[in-house]
Amino acid sequence: MGSDISNEINKRRTFAIISHPDAGKTTLTEKFLLYGGQLNTAGSVKGKATAKHAVSDWMDIEKERGISVTSSVLQFEYGDKCINILDTPGHQDFSEDTYRTLMAADNAVMVIDAAKGVEPQTRKLFKVVARRGIPIFTFFNKMDRDALDSFELVDQVEHELGIETTAVTWPIGSGKEFKGVYDRNKKQVVLYSDTQKGTKEGKEEFIPIDEKDRLFGAIGDEKYEQLMSEIELLDGASAEYDQDAVSHGKLSPVFFGSALTNFGVENFLQYFLQMTTSPLPRMSDKGLIDPVERPFSAFVFKIQANMNKAHRDRVAFMRICSGKFTAGMDVWHIQGEKEVRLSQPQQMMADDRHMVSEAYAGDIIGIFDPGIYSIGDTLCMSQDKFRFGGIPTFAPEHFARVRQVDTMKRKQFVKGIMQIAQEGAIQIFEEPQGGMEEVIVGVVGVLQFDVLKYRLNNEYNVEIHMDQLPYEFIRWIKNENVDLDKITGTSDMKKIRDLKGNPLLLFVNSWSVGMTLDRNEGLILEEFNEND
Repeated sequence: MGSDISNEINKRRTFAIISHPDAGKTTLTEKFLLYGGQLNTAGSVKGKATAKHAVSDWMDIEKERGISVTSSVLQFEYGDKCINILDTPGHQDFSEDTYRTLMAADNAVMVIDAAKGVEPQTRKLFKVVARRGIPIFTFFNKMDRDALDSFELVDQVEHELGIETTAVTWPIGSGKEFKGVYDRNKKQVVLYSDTQKGTKEGKEEFIPIDEKDRLFGAIGDEKYEQLMSEIELLDGASAEYDQDAVSHGKLSPVFFGSALTNFGVENFLQYFLQMTTSPLPRMSDKGLIDPVERPFSAFVFKIQANMNKAHRDRVAFMRICSGKFTAGMDVWHIQGEKEVRLSQPQQMMADDRHMVSEAYAGDIIGIFDPGIYSIGDTLCMSQDKFRFGGIPTFAPEHFARVRQVDTMKRKQFVKGIMQIAQEGAIQIFEEPQGGMEEVIVGVVGVLQFDVLKYRLNNEYNVEIHMDQLPYEFIRWIKNENVDLDKITGTSDMKKIRDLKGNPLLLFVNSWSVGMTLDRNEGLILEEFNEND
């Protein structure tokens, strides 16, 4: 492939940001954009000092609650690199969206609130990243507030998440006493000042660690003595930086800072770009697909309807895995078994979109979807057909019976609920003899019921009645041509079908699954279903 395409691909860095809710993930994303020249002033999520909402939260419900419930895709340039950031929902009820987004990332940045340390959702999301074996960087945020002891924070990551760490920067104080960070690599202290509450980049002062008098004057003798003893401890106890271990997700480089005030953010961004690689080959049913050597290929990891109320459209987000994309090109849709034209390609800054004429391996683009794409679909050139691995569907853990209040709005109800289901936010099931007037909705987290109700009302003008059901366990029946009526179950079991007509069973109690298997010889039940 041409050297121009090779150069463009090698410039790309694609990463996802993960964290427990409220650790400052969206704020960090904003600050990256500030340094990349995409924002003149960054809008804080809380919006107290500046009455702006975060740029990467676009749905009204996100702006109201101050949490991300969908994944945003943002692109910016910094230096000679082109960076794609995937901002994921921190809330555990949306972990499925996060999982799918991580499938599209080459690296992950884990943001941890330095006042709270490792939190439940951090653990859950870390497991997902660890399964992918991609590089993971740790950013201890909110150092402008009183933080836990820095050694304790690093210890939590190592012991609770089970990954070795190597400190690249180290904080000098926390809360009101947070002065800056020590850069272990350059052996210098970076002091920060005047970021106008984090809305501007601010000034930095660099002091080599051996210039004792200047440091004394800048941070005081107490802070100086503490820093010197901590550096000695670090040099003796911290793991050495090992690029190979970082690349395989075995060693996490650690950074400290405050996204809100911009302290330590640009320093982190610069190191991150040095320590990460350009897009990696991806596994398919025909082996590894090299991003530079092979022509265009991509897979769909997210579908989003109605990102713009004025357009009432549906966008399939795809990660380009190899080659170059040009607007209007014809490609082969593996699952649809036909050639399709990729029209209206766009890149996002939350709901502010712009059309793109070309994109390269590592980039994320949104393509107009007339209703033909599903999550996990592969697109490639017709002369070079292969299929990327599917993306697992999480088993729903909460179920509700849903029907429209106004029966005259059946058409809007069916359209709305089908659209939202195709985005992967909910799963819809029908009772074998039932129609679409009343459906059973399954979700991974209960907050998704609120989002469903909100979106049906807001985007489709449909009010719904929702009755929570007691079921907690779902199993797909893997036997072919099974007769649902002939399955002997337990009193707490319900027989349903998904939208593709596949038979499933719902149970209230986990032990009922085993009893049903005992009562039906040869029955095969599975917890996961894969989109491929």
